[in-house]
Amino acid sequence: MKQKTLAKNVTLKGVGLHTGVKVQATFKPAETGSGIRFIRTDLNPRVEIKAAADCVKDGTAVSRCTSVASQEITIHTVEHAMSALAGLGISNAIIEINANELPGLDGSSLDYVKAFRKAGIVEQNQSVKAFAVREPLGVERNGASIYIVPSHELKIFYTLDYDHPRLRSQFVSLAFNEAAYEKDIAPCRTFCLQSEIAQIRDLGLGKGADSQNTLVIGEGGAVKNKFRFPDECARHKILDFIGDLYLLGVPILGHVYAVKSGHSLNIELLKKIRRQKDMYVPSLSPHLDGRGYKIYDIQDIMKILPHRYPFLLLDRFYEVKCGQKGIGVKNVTANDEFFQGHFPTRPVMPGVMMIEAMAQAGGMAVLTHERHRGKLAFFMAVDKVKFRRVVSPGDQLIMDVDVIRDRARTVQVNGVARVGGEIAAEAEMMFSFTDLSYLFG
Repeated sequence: MKQKTLAKNVTLKGVGLHTGVKVQATFKPAETGSGIRFIRTDLNPRVEIKAAADCVKDGTAVSRCTSVASQEITIHTVEHAMSALAGLGISNAIIEINANELPGLDGSSLDYVKAFRKAGIVEQNQSVKAFAVREPLGVERNGASIYIVPSHELKIFYTLDYDHPRLRSQFVSLAFNEAAYEKDIAPCRTFCLQSEIAQIRDLGLGKGADSQNTLVIGEGGAVKNKFRFPDECARHKILDFIGDLYLLGVPILGHVYAVKSGHSLNIELLKKIRRQKDMYVPSLSPHLDGRGYKIYDIQDIMKILPHRYPFLLLDRFYEVKCGQKGIGVKNVTANDEFFQGHFPTRPVMPGVMMIEAMAQAGGMAVLTHERHRGKLAFFMAVDKVKFRRVVSPGDQLIMDVDVIRDRARTVQVNGVARVGGEIAAEAEMMFSFTDLSYLFG
């Protein structure tokens, strides 16, 4: 899939469902890879808040909405707009807002969808990579639960069951795609029980809610309103879930089984998915050197390779050509643990450690490519090994690695290690792949 943004600005006005403030939100095009960002224009200086899991304000579940914050600056009820952005596959947007809550509109995502369609949606020149959950995850509390299991698609099964004659045993399943979202989910409005209104108002919430932007459900059904679907309330829970989980920053793939869940459990699950994503698809921050090579420092290396002291033998890695060629650097020092027992009176780097250092450089060359992210590379074979020079403390081992053959399950790499331009060791190495979950039993 390609990343998408809006073709032009579009503005929506209304009141916040909980704060009751009058608010204007302008959605603007944004550059590739920038994600969804909110900007509070009513403050001086303006404050930017990312639509990200790390920015979710803790404890907002009690306010019956999802909020994002930067320090003490907060924006409430982001879930309906986020749901519309997710439903239409919009990856990048700037949202300028002049108050602390997004407009509630009719209580659904429909007006957001209509506005985005009117503005136009354009594809950008980079792809978006969805995160497919790798292992089952779940959260539960007080009889409510959400579980997500691996799948190549997003499919949501939701069961709503309130102790109320009008909200018993609603079940909805949704195979998520743009058309299904726009037709079956976007029009579904937020709701509350008539018996909850006093409690909500006592909490200082619901100041902008009324029977037109919120389905108030009494013993006889919707008060001064009509349901758009017989199971509209369960569908709205799916709307909220899609919006809350889009705070991951990318689409999520998996089969979701949810029972009586709401914002609180949505956010708990979001944070578990975020931790799993960080484990399998770590965020890297390589920068370019003067030759145009990507430089991975030790922190980046440790996000890709599982090795740690004393067996991490790379200090830096240069990506010359992604997935094909790279340069590893090992600064050999007297502090390297293997020197304590290997010719301690005149230290010499063991040949097997040179091969291991080249193997780690080869692993970086392979595993930095998107095709193999989230994998481990195991040594499978080594051939044509030659040692040509002694390596001692103070030397810098420069390792050129070239990927010779890259297949789905195996990869062959050629490595040459040099010190001061002289070849110290060389070898052909073969690796097999396994999933990163191997590390966790």
